[in-house]
Amino acid sequence: MSRVLVVEDEQHLADGLRFNLEAEGYQVQVTDTGESALQVLKSDPVAFDVVVLDVMLPGKDGFEVCRELRRSGVRTPVIMLTAKTQEAEKVLGLELGADDYVTKPFSPLELRARIKAALRRSAENTPEVYRFGDIEVDFARAELRRDGKPQEITSLEFRLMEAFIRNRGRIMSRDQLLEAAWGRDTFVTDRVVDHHIVNLRRKIEPHPEAPRYLVCVRGMGYRFDG
Repeated sequence: MSRVLVVEDEQHLADGLRFNLEAEGYQVQVTDTGESALQVLKSDPVAFDVVVLDVMLPGKDGFEVCRELRRSGVRTPVIMLTAKTQEAEKVLGLELGADDYVTKPFSPLELRARIKAALRRSAENTPEVYRFGDIEVDFARAELRRDGKPQEITSLEFRLMEAFIRNRGRIMSRDQLLEAAWGRDTFVTDRVVDHHIVNLRRKIEPHPEAPRYLVCVRGMGYRFDG
């Protein structure tokens, strides 16, 4: 489930965006100032998958927010919203690091398409082979290697590993892991998830009894620190 931060000070528009995006299956958080958006994103640069950022904000405007995010190393895709149609302003936003631009008024369908495109481009930036410690996860071959040697891994375990890598640094709840590995509308208990995590740890951890990469966050889920 992808996470979207909406930065919009017009309450009715922010509420509409939240409703529409949540109906599409996104987790949505709304903030109404550039300062609060910067605070959230700088404190946890991987907390969100996409930022929908209005240009005309009180205090710091969207251009300033985008500039500060990129200068501080936050690479989260940014889609800017504006009522302005001048080409120079669109170019400015893109030069400051925005990934896309949507001009008000816009249709929810258009914004959803832009978000999906941003997520797709972001996912494509994940390397074909991801390495941590002595482990290689080869997405093209659906193979996990340790010290260069292929390890036996089930398709479920590989889907879990892929979900962790694509969400590295984030806490993933058991429900999110269920959706990623088993799919929606699958009735599996939390204990089954935990069992597969234990098996996966045996294959990737130097010391499975003291996990370094797949960390349990009590009461919340698991986090991959690879």
